[in-house]
Amino acid sequence: MNGKFPQHFLWGGAVAANQVEGAYQADGKGLSTSDLQPQGIFGAITPRTAGDSGIKDVAIDFYHRYPEDIALFAEMGFKCLRTSIAWTRIFPQGDEETPNEAGLAFYDRLFDEMAKYGIQPLITLSHYEMPYGLVKHYGGWGDRRTIDFFERYARTVFERYKHKVKHWLTFNEINMSLHAPFTGVGLPQESDKSAIYQAIHHQLVASARAVKACHEIVPEGKIGNMLLGGILYPLSCKPEDLLETQRQNRDWLFFGDVQARGCYPAYMQRFFRENGIQVAITEEDRQTLRETIDFISFSYYMSGCVTADPAQYETARGNILDMVPNPHLASSEWGWQIDPIGLRYLLNVLYDRYQKPLFIVENGLGAKDRVEADGSIHDDYRINYLNDHLVQVAEAIDDGVEVMGYTSWGPIDLVSASKAEMSKRYGFIHVDRDDAGNGSLERRRKKSFYWYRDVIHSNGASLKDRR
Repeated sequence: MNGKFPQHFLWGGAVAANQVEGAYQADGKGLSTSDLQPQGIFGAITPRTAGDSGIKDVAIDFYHRYPEDIALFAEMGFKCLRTSIAWTRIFPQGDEETPNEAGLAFYDRLFDEMAKYGIQPLITLSHYEMPYGLVKHYGGWGDRRTIDFFERYARTVFERYKHKVKHWLTFNEINMSLHAPFTGVGLPQESDKSAIYQAIHHQLVASARAVKACHEIVPEGKIGNMLLGGILYPLSCKPEDLLETQRQNRDWLFFGDVQARGCYPAYMQRFFRENGIQVAITEEDRQTLRETIDFISFSYYMSGCVTADPAQYETARGNILDMVPNPHLASSEWGWQIDPIGLRYLLNVLYDRYQKPLFIVENGLGAKDRVEADGSIHDDYRINYLNDHLVQVAEAIDDGVEVMGYTSWGPIDLVSASKAEMSKRYGFIHVDRDDAGNGSLERRRKKSFYWYRDVIHSNGASLKDRR
């Protein structure tokens, strides 16, 4: 792999505020939609009552322990850390005129701590959460006024951190709103397609406004979108399977098309028409959408297959999406199919389509780790998974794809998004906490910690082609 990764490649890891910070009501923070999903994004929405508790309320207590964690990331040699700002720390209800200074000050401290070690922040503005106040009083992203509230929030943090943060993302896995609308756009799960696509449209306009604001306020900065990279293959070479695969891939590529090209693609007009979907789009919206992102970022965990006759096949649940399993691939403990070559394929698909720099901002293996009697954790399965995916990233770079960096999900054990579990562990760093919330929160280096340190220090030269 020697020489394939660019000299200034941004190696690092990725976390999200609502999965690591805890301190869910500290220093004036308001309730977010995530706070009302104690069992994860597939769980029921539960109103908060006095004295109740959920595992995300403390998470791994990154809010108080971040100096220790940043030091561990620095020990691995991180060049970059992706995290998010909790919108409700800045505007607790979402519609305030004035931001919460205590929330702003927390992220000042966090970014200053990262700067001590030369770790660049990559900051997501909204990662699977929004102020519940906007859902309760406005109907979430279904109300056009939420665009203005989001722009106010974006401009506030751009102004505050313009000298500390140069890389920004707008919405995490923006396409997941099609599958989990409460998490994505603050709408009930049973909302019809017109309501969901209208809310998505408002979010796309808000994203474009944030891009414009970032270009104005942080002129030397870069801002990207973030897609759930759910690449799909046809199950067979039947033309019907190929057409259905193209249609389903367009379900998520649509979001990249709007954010990278600045307009709705023609194929969506037919989709809206044939499905009776009505979306109000103003001329001002169309002008706003022309402000396009600087780079494409995405998550990649698995691929899947598509058939025009799905009834005869079982599906496998992945990160949000249901897919027909690929008979040629193995699966993780959670049934997510492992496809390193799919990452190379996806990188080429996105670069061919958009001709913009790409950033892999989530990729990792969730597994049940075992702590040995001597305290060691031998997670060779994680090392093999990440090694094989990074080998394919090197191949894509050799193909001519411009890749800015790679931030593994998540470099430290955290609360999983899908089911709010601690037992589904991704980290190079073990956190002593279980699914019931018991444990000391002690941090412990796994075998993969030292492996990733070597990968970063060698700029990928230590990777092994195991094919």
